[in-house]
Amino acid sequence: MNIYYLTLFPDMYEGILGASILKRAEDKGIVNYHMINFRDFSNDKHNKVDDYPYGGGAGMVLKPEPVFNAMESLEIKGKKRVILMCPQGRPFDQKMAEELAEEDNIVFINGHYEGYDERIRTLVTDEVSIGDYVLTGGELASLTMTDAIVRLIPDVLSNEASHQEDSFSTGMLEHPHYTRPREYRGMTVPDVLLSGNHKLIDEWRHEQSLKRTRERRPDLLDE
Repeated sequence: MNIYYLTLFPDMYEGILGASILKRAEDKGIVNYHMINFRDFSNDKHNKVDDYPYGGGAGMVLKPEPVFNAMESLEIKGKKRVILMCPQGRPFDQKMAEELAEEDNIVFINGHYEGYDERIRTLVTDEVSIGDYVLTGGELASLTMTDAIVRLIPDVLSNEASHQEDSFSTGMLEHPHYTRPREYRGMTVPDVLLSGNHKLIDEWRHEQSLKRTRERRPDLLDE
């Protein structure tokens, strides 16, 4: 998979993409990350990428030319999903992460300032939001999506079964986990997990998952 980030702040990606699972995926050759500073594609002699909105109003709006030029510079073979990070977009969820994990090429367009020139939307296949709040830019949102997507790609995680039991992958929240020591500050591990009876353990985990979902996210059960 190739993931491209059109951004004014490519340095924001280096720390997160260069660590943990995301770095491991790159080292294995499973994913390649590409940061493109669309300021470099401005037609303005001062590399300006924003301007005042027609009709007046607060804030600045991203100009179309730098983004269009940057998109046209990408040498992508085959199909691509072009994602505009936007609070007006479709809410990102596990189902969408699973869907995007099957793509070969993903392009994130990350805005800043007050908003986008509306014509930029003609470049995209998806408009996506990670929640009902506003960030200063799309970079953190696209990194969040990247983490959720990449871990689902085959061979990225050492244990393929781990993400299949994650919260939301089954439609419910994940069951509780325990490890050593068996007793800690008066809190003990449930006996069933020490029984060695995998059928009983699976039943307990399913019941706990259902209970936790009912208590914390009953809306998931409605869906």
